[in-house]
Amino acid sequence: MEKKRCRWCNNNNELYIAYHDGEWGVPCHEDEKIFELLILEPFQAGLSWETILNKRESFREAYDGFDAVKIAAYDEDKAQEFLNNPKIVRNRRKIEASIQNAKVYLKIQKEWGTFSDYIWHFTEGNIIYENDKTFSELSDRISDDLKRHGMKFIGTTIVYSFLQAIGVINSHEDECFLHL
Repeated sequence: MEKKRCRWCNNNNELYIAYHDGEWGVPCHEDEKIFELLILEPFQAGLSWETILNKRESFREAYDGFDAVKIAAYDEDKAQEFLNNPKIVRNRRKIEASIQNAKVYLKIQKEWGTFSDYIWHFTEGNIIYENDKTFSELSDRISDDLKRHGMKFIGTTIVYSFLQAIGVINSHEDECFLHL
């Protein structure tokens, strides 16, 4: 008998199944994984997560394994290289935001000790259980704070998706075998 998953999970895509079953909504406290999703989530805007997930390895290769220090040092030549790379999403605003956001991420990480400590402090380390939302008061607050720090392309809907991805918000649907 096949497991019931959230409606959005394409059961014909093994990458998507693995992401849904083993990563999405699982509390993450590892800065490197958190940073990867912080970079990828803005690229989803106007697209589907499945599109980004299918390009994840290409992003990982292009973005030096999501090394925040290297990304923060990227210059215009590197941005142009990304714009010429058909294996990733080629959107200048999103690419420029990823470089700026890496700089801000490092600043927040230095200030808080870990980016995980920063992001999880908004819920005092607690997981929020809710579904059928695309934003909340929490994502509004975090989005505003990240923008105040200087992040770009990081609105409330993107932040909400990011919080779901790293397990701050668990949004598995009621019928899903992972619903708590």
